[in-house]
Amino acid sequence: MTSTTSQNSPHGVYSGSGDAFRTDVFPEIRRPDSGLVLISEWDAESPEGQRAVQDGVARAWEETPLPAGFLSRVLFAGTDGRSVLDYAQWTTDAAHREFVRREEAGLRERVAAALDGVGGDGEAGYGRFRLYRSLLPEGVAPAPGCVVRVAFRTAGEGAARQLVDGLMDMFDGWQSGTGGIASHFHLSEDGTRVVNYSEWTDAESHERVAVAKLGSGGPVMRLLASLPGVEPLGFRRYTAPRGLVRG
Repeated sequence: MTSTTSQNSPHGVYSGSGDAFRTDVFPEIRRPDSGLVLISEWDAESPEGQRAVQDGVARAWEETPLPAGFLSRVLFAGTDGRSVLDYAQWTTDAAHREFVRREEAGLRERVAAALDGVGGDGEAGYGRFRLYRSLLPEGVAPAPGCVVRVAFRTAGEGAARQLVDGLMDMFDGWQSGTGGIASHFHLSEDGTRVVNYSEWTDAESHERVAVAKLGSGGPVMRLLASLPGVEPLGFRRYTAPRGLVRG
């Protein structure tokens, strides 16, 4: 796919060979054609480093012919001024593996250059995931302005499912908290991680809810303490999406 930019969109639209991508927008997490999610986190050390990683990786992909199996790759800047969250969607695991097998050296080199000297964070969330279940918004959902990555280490897929199912039952399937939009629970391929990609209107709304409802002794923490094989790994807040989303 050879990409061009439409000047008529506030975010930009890349198109070519019949394809079109929205740029610098939040991805559609529950899109039905997504069968594989890739999640990575990096430590870019500074706001300048965050922008360099986001721009470098996104630009490398914008310059690359992308197969039909590619759905999105979006990088977010952490509100801590140093973290970068990388969230990508593909139609299937096989489509992504085939792309990697045939991937041109130029893309690898451009991405490697953008990540030169950047540390990875494999502790909280890194690898291949699939969307399992979601807490959904009540009524019409506002546009997201912030993503909160919440991660857990789990003893296996059974423990991972028990964790997510317990949270779904606790909230009756609906996202709670003023400013909360939805929470999307992803299970890792090997069953050792759960990553919740939680959408909020803004970072301040999540901060208020976290202080008021997610402290020690609250119902969520009591549930986590009651589950064997589940270890919370904390959360980070992210904004400023940069990347491509297939329309």
